[in-house]
Amino acid sequence: MKEIPVGARGRFDLVVATEHLANRFKDQMLPPVLATPVMIMIMENAALNAIKPYLEPGKTALGTRIDVVHLAPTPAGRTVTGEAEVTRVDGRRIEFVVRAIDAGEEIGRGTHERMLIDVAKFQDRLNAKFA
Repeated sequence: MKEIPVGARGRFDLVVATEHLANRFKDQMLPPVLATPVMIMIMENAALNAIKPYLEPGKTALGTRIDVVHLAPTPAGRTVTGEAEVTRVDGRRIEFVVRAIDAGEEIGRGTHERMLIDVAKFQDRLNAKFA
């Protein structure tokens, strides 16, 4: 595996659609705004994109921790951009600072951690749970 450098950056864009709204799978009384779990997914994908160029075939990284604040609402139709930067690499554990932006406004920020895994070994562990 190539060494993952501190400072590696990634991004992920998502156009907010009906299925991303808080009132679709949380509280129907809410106005049609981006749901926090979807914002987190955007941030996690940005973090994965930051390290993908350094991963060998058959390797990936799973999210293991997230600590974020959701700062502002985003309506349907708007593009949200997730940004992530590697802040620490400790063996298989990678830490990131993450944020989400819509139309130039920061809508969320925080920290995230991912763990490098071998996909085949992970699948074996999962299969053992069903045995």
